[in-house]
Formats: sequence, structure tokens, C-alpha cells
Amino acid sequence: MDFRLTEEQEFFQKVVAEAVDRMVVPLAQAIDEKDEFPWELWREFSSLGYLGLRYPENLGGMNADKVTCMLFYEEITRGSVGFAQSVIMNALMGTHFLYRFGTEEIKKRCLLPAIRGEKIATICFTEDQSGSDLAATRTTATREGDAWVINGTKMWITNGPICDFATVLATTEPGSGFKGLNFFLVEKGTPGFSPGQIIHKMGCRGTVTGELIFDSVRVPQENLLGEELGKGMVYLGEILNEVRAMTGAMAIGISRAAFEEGLQYARKRVAFGNPIGTYQLIRAKIAEMATEIQASRLMVHYAAWRIDQGLDCRNEAAMAKMFATEVCLKVVDEVTRIYGANGFAQEYAPQRYFRDARFLLYGGGTHEILKDFLGRQIVGKL
Repeated sequence: MDFRLTEEQEFFQKVVAEAVDRMVVPLAQAIDEKDEFPWELWREFSSLGYLGLRYPENLGGMNADKVTCMLFYEEITRGSVGFAQSVIMNALMGTHFLYRFGTEEIKKRCLLPAIRGEKIATICFTEDQSGSDLAATRTTATREGDAWVINGTKMWITNGPICDFATVLATTEPGSGFKGLNFFLVEKGTPGFSPGQIIHKMGCRGTVTGELIFDSVRVPQENLLGEELGKGMVYLGEILNEVRAMTGAMAIGISRAAFEEGLQYARKRVAFGNPIGTYQLIRAKIAEMATEIQASRLMVHYAAWRIDQGLDCRNEAAMAKMFATEVCLKVVDEVTRIYGANGFAQEYAPQRYFRDARFLLYGGGTHEILKDFLGRQIVGKL
């Protein structure tokens, strides 16, 4: 077993980290306070080409392996969670199905501009009554001649209010559960497609999240993103492990940022005549956090490696997401304790990490859902 990163991966991580430190970290606090999408940063950062990380070079991408992708997700999240959400949505979920099933014209019109950062992508799963339970999806797509007519409302859509196009999960057979689910491309400017209310969040600020409304939205047959009707959940399963590993990588990014803040504070904060880092209980916190962050990274990278090898990793991806996220919640809490009352003050970063970390509980599957899934896998049929 070889746990070393390749020279290419090490170089990539170093370059991305330097870009994040130069471009994103200095703006992180302002992004959080203003809670506005950072358009100038988006244009500057997207020019580096990372939005095409997963895609072939002939499309303007980097053709990166999944471990390399995890390095990127960790570093960009370390800089700003809100900004990372928008970036990762474009680089992964928002564009995957266009690459997988889109016609050459769709790729030219939507995918390539998204890879260049000229268009913003999103994907739409969640509704007011269906988050974890996608079989309860009520947004419908009805066939009318050579077109599909989409009706429904999606909630909690990252990039939704500012997106140029959306991949939309809808049922073509209401009441049939997973059997009727399919993905459709809907582009900005299509009659009946409009943003609804913006959701104001306690964390992950700076990314715009909200409703998308589909009122008799008519799209052509080619906008059905799939080779076969009713296979939406099958196609989703192709990237679900990567999404879960990605969420774990984001958790590591937050954990690292908070840990580094806490470590520096423990070195310089003096109490009872000594830096607080010299006291045993503070050192114990630091030792436990460092250990658990490293364990999280190993789990995430192992899941990503299994994806690259074409091995089944449903359990490993679910475990990595769940473990890394729970570690993140613990780390951000411990860092606010190291800061004492200052950890409660908005002028210090720990309170931002504390708020941001909560988002990770929901993306890629709630931990209640993941535990139930893992329990069924482990216990087996009785």
C-alpha cells in the first residue's frame, strides 16, 4: 500500500494552496459579512482553469483523478466555505450530467462556458417535502410531442438564484417513486423558469441559495439528460460516492482552517504567565484534533482512490463523509473553546467556522440516513 501523493499531486496541491492563500483567504471574512456573491473573485479564480478539473483536456479541463479532486476541494474550502460551495457546484454536480449525456450543442452552449467560469451551473434535487427522500419528488416532467413540460418548485439550490442553467430532477411518472426520476437541462431565459425566494443562511455565506420555480417550462427532447427513461437514480448513483467523498474533503478544509487558527492562538495567548498551549488540557485538545483530521483525510483519500480504481466504495464514501463531518464539528467547537470568549466574537474567525460546519451535515446525505444505510449494509438481510 502506498499512501504517498504523486509528485504531480503534491505540486498541484501546492499551487492551489498558494492561489487560495493569495486570492480567497484575504476576502473570506468580507464574503461572510457581506453575504453577497463575490463576482470579481469568481472571474479571477475561474480564469485559473480549476472549474474543469474533472473533465477531459479537449474540453478545457484537467482530466484529474479523484484524489487530486479531493485535494482541490479541501484547499478551496479552507479558504472560504461559501465561495467553495459555488465553485464545487460548477466543477462537479452542476455540470456532470451535461458532460455525461449532453449533446455536442449542449456542451458547446453550456458545459464549455461553465468550465471557463462564463456561466454558472447548479443541480436541483431538494423540494419542500423531499430532501433525503428523493422518491417523493413532486416536480413533474410531462411529454408533449417532441418536448417536455416541467412543473414544480425546488428548494435549497446552491447557485440557484444566479444560475445560467440547471440540471433538474423531475418525475415522468408521478407516484412511481424512483422509477420515474429523470434529469433535465433548463436554461436561464426559458419561459416559466424563474428564481424564487433567497434563503438567508447562518453559515456558508457568500454563496447564493434559494428557490427555483418551474411553471410550465418547455424544453426540447435533447434536454433529457439520460439514455433511458426512469434511470435518474441509477445515473445519480454514478457520482454519489464522489459527492460524499467531496463533502468529507470540504470538512477537512474547514477543520484545517479552524485547527490552524486554534494552534496559533494557543501559542500566543498568555494566561497565568504562560502561553495556553503549554497547558496539558489545551495540548490534549490539539493532539486529538490533529489525529482526527489526519484520520479523516485518510478515509476520504481511500474512498477517492477506490473510485479511481473502479471498486465499489459505497460504504467507504458514506463512512468518510460521516466521519470527516463529525470530526469537523468537534474541531470547530474545540477551537472556539481554546479561544474562550473571543471564540464568540465576530471579529475572530472561529465563529465563522463553527457556523459553516453545520452545512456539511446535510450535503451528501444526512448522518441519520447514512447510518441507516451503513447499518443495513453491515447487518445484511435478516
